[in-house]
Amino acid sequence: MDFIDHLRVLASRIASNKAIIQTEEATKNAMVMPFIQILGYNVFDPLEVTPELISDVGTKKGEKVDYAILKDGNPIILFECKKAGGDLNINHAGQLFRYFHVTSARFGVLTNGLVYRFFTDLEQPNKMDEKPFFEFNILDFKERDVEELKKFAKAVFDLDTILTTANDLKYTRAIQNRLSEWMGSPSEEFVRMVSSELLGSKRFTPAIKDQFTLITKRAFEQLVGERINERLKGAMTPESVPVAESASPVTPAESVSEPKISTSADEIEGFHAVRGILRGLVSAKRIVMRDAQSYCAILLDDNNRKPICRLRFNNAQKLRLGVFNEKKEEVLMALESVDDIFNYADELKATLASLNSDQGLNTIA
Repeated sequence: MDFIDHLRVLASRIASNKAIIQTEEATKNAMVMPFIQILGYNVFDPLEVTPELISDVGTKKGEKVDYAILKDGNPIILFECKKAGGDLNINHAGQLFRYFHVTSARFGVLTNGLVYRFFTDLEQPNKMDEKPFFEFNILDFKERDVEELKKFAKAVFDLDTILTTANDLKYTRAIQNRLSEWMGSPSEEFVRMVSSELLGSKRFTPAIKDQFTLITKRAFEQLVGERINERLKGAMTPESVPVAESASPVTPAESVSEPKISTSADEIEGFHAVRGILRGLVSAKRIVMRDAQSYCAILLDDNNRKPICRLRFNNAQKLRLGVFNEKKEEVLMALESVDDIFNYADELKATLASLNSDQGLNTIA
């Protein structure tokens, strides 16, 4: 079974049994341990998953964290568990905070067996953030959530790759949550902002507020509906791009004239995946994304003549990565998910080396 299929099986079992799971220990055994196993870690090997890891933290002696996932003998992910459905308020994560500070782990997970909140130290080094950068609900997850969770699996775990995307993921989800709130119930402040230019010198009276609150909510709904219809039309449009085609750089005029260019979340995630792969070989600021109508180009030094790859994600049902061969011809690779970009790490690194060689660069700044 695929990774997502294992999660669905566990979700089905938890949905059936959650009512009878009343204690923290039962939650660990029936929910959390199977979840860790799905990530590929052996919960019965203490060298890989250590339950109740003990450490003296300051004046507190014998402090325990419920589970520590180890790599080469060092903790990489810490789990603190509450009983099924229990409160996951950050105030209940004291042990996780303290352990995060004194171990080499860069990720802490607070869970009640149903929801898993992932934390790291984006705000201040070696101090766990108060807000999670990623949340996974075993009973209500989307395919995009699965792709993020998969990055923590043993087979593909890479610290730099996760940290590269964690910051954007944290703020993207926070903005999505705020927009979702405004869609369902626009705040007075937001309604004032979007209606200020339309009202001109008119006073923002209670009647105007009620009128424009309804209009704003309706505008949100129509905009989202139109975007969904556009994506559905794109998915139903027959493909016309050949399997291999000559690489033609994007010109400034082309990027300006192409209408309705909208960078998707998949394209942003793909961009960060490429950055993660090439991290250490080249400064991240030299890798730049430039979106166009038919594809999203990832360039070296923001130069059209230095294409690293192309993300052809406009057809939501068929993700493809354009990589360049030794003749500088673009070859399209089918992807089942954005994560599959990592399967072409060697090709991307070879392209980067070729670009530097063409420019006569012996070192990467």
